[in-house]
Amino acid sequence: MRICLVLEGCYPYVHGGVSTWMHGYITAMPEHEFVLWVIGAHAADRGKFVYELPGNVVEVHEVFLDDALRLSGEQHEASFNDREREALRRLVSLSNPDWDVLFDIFHRRRVHPLSFLQSRTFMDIFRDVCLAEYPYTPFADAFHTMRSMLLPVLYLLGSEVPVADVYHAISTGYGGLLACLGSSVHHAPVLLTEHGIYTREREEEIIRADWVVPSFKDRWIRFFYLLSEEIYRRAFRVTSLFHNARKTQIDMGCDADKCLVIPNGIQFNRFKDIPLKPDDGWVDIGAVVRLAPIKDVKTMIYAFFELHERLPKVRLHIMGGVDDEEYGAECHALVDTLGVRDLIFTGRVNVVEYMEKLDFTILTSISEGQPLSVLESLAARRPCVTTEVGCCRELLEGAPGDDFGVAGFVTPPMYRKGLADAMERMCVSRARRIEMGERGQCRVATYFLHEQMLANYRALYDETACAFNLPREGGGSRWPELVLSSSACLGARACLPRYAPMATPALRARAPCCWACCSRWVSWCCAVCGA
Repeated sequence: MRICLVLEGCYPYVHGGVSTWMHGYITAMPEHEFVLWVIGAHAADRGKFVYELPGNVVEVHEVFLDDALRLSGEQHEASFNDREREALRRLVSLSNPDWDVLFDIFHRRRVHPLSFLQSRTFMDIFRDVCLAEYPYTPFADAFHTMRSMLLPVLYLLGSEVPVADVYHAISTGYGGLLACLGSSVHHAPVLLTEHGIYTREREEEIIRADWVVPSFKDRWIRFFYLLSEEIYRRAFRVTSLFHNARKTQIDMGCDADKCLVIPNGIQFNRFKDIPLKPDDGWVDIGAVVRLAPIKDVKTMIYAFFELHERLPKVRLHIMGGVDDEEYGAECHALVDTLGVRDLIFTGRVNVVEYMEKLDFTILTSISEGQPLSVLESLAARRPCVTTEVGCCRELLEGAPGDDFGVAGFVTPPMYRKGLADAMERMCVSRARRIEMGERGQCRVATYFLHEQMLANYRALYDETACAFNLPREGGGSRWPELVLSSSACLGARACLPRYAPMATPALRARAPCCWACCSRWVSWCCAVCGA
């Protein structure tokens, strides 16, 4: 089966988290072909992959949001019929637009984004929205907010769409929207996997953001909810990592019948035999984190500074690369300003090897899904101190029916004293650390194995193939290779329906070159060029 993975802001450009998971996932499924459709922030990152792509990655399609900002010049004003104007009005007013109509405007008709944003149609809609929602807000603020909100979306809708049997989005947001576009263009099913709840994460960022005009924070939040609603509606199955995340998806409007929980899994055998660190009088604490604001490394530094005042023989090892250069510099400056001793920035390391030096680990993130670093720590019999985000409490204390016991301590996010207190409790008792580590390892061995996770996703792909008459494992793609690779017949690539019985006279009249039945592929071949 040919699976298009739609990714935003992660693999293959950065290490850690979802990227680590994605690389292992693709590598472990050689029976499938994968197409990467990746959204980055900056076009300067084009082709700068930090992973060597597995052999079953057959195509990479890159699209960058800052390219949308380079669109310029006057464009010919496009004309819109009543149905199109209604869809555009609903898009601007963030009120459940007909996305298939929008896909038709900006992808199939190739209407330039500026042809709409410079049009009388847009200005009329914009005026009505401002009068209804922002009567006392400066016109310029409203105009630039709405333009910056809509321009990336309209730009993405004009993207080249890779051909695939299934579009599997690894988040909602812009990535989820591209998956829906692929589904619409190539009449293929959509799957969604959420590691965190993307919309809630964006909501948290917007609430804290300085760059958003306060009167428009609610609109930005509504905008990301709007994007999520479409893929929740269109997806065949929606997976999450833990039960509370599934409940959140349902609360946000996703049909409960399509929501599944597939927990993360790790390669347990890599960690299970790592020896405990000998008792040398020091307590070594590890943090496997990228230097990024969402990891809240500054709170970690403050808390360790307070802990070190109480217990001098402790060390903190911060293991990870720099995700945000400015934030990374601020973290180093904070260490210098406080005069923190025994804190080591290791950079990226081999975690399996480095784990031998550690007594326990900490995680101070303000948002997480089901962190692999916690699972790996527990698999190595290292208990954890974490913030109460994502399913960290469930990992450390167990879900209903899990009686292995407590494997660490949970504190509120951004609570320095609470974090320092929890680390102190862990530091003062080696026996407690060993007991908690054993419990954590048992939990991971029972519920969070990589093999279990892969079996669940293979079953998901099999269910999708059965429901949509797609090729199974080892069966190739429903698309003939000439159609996948040839640009000779754009009509064939755009108009191939899924089933031979769909060859109605009306379809043949709309796409006259795509009428010859090819029963081997259960699709349509071009009668002119054979593609």
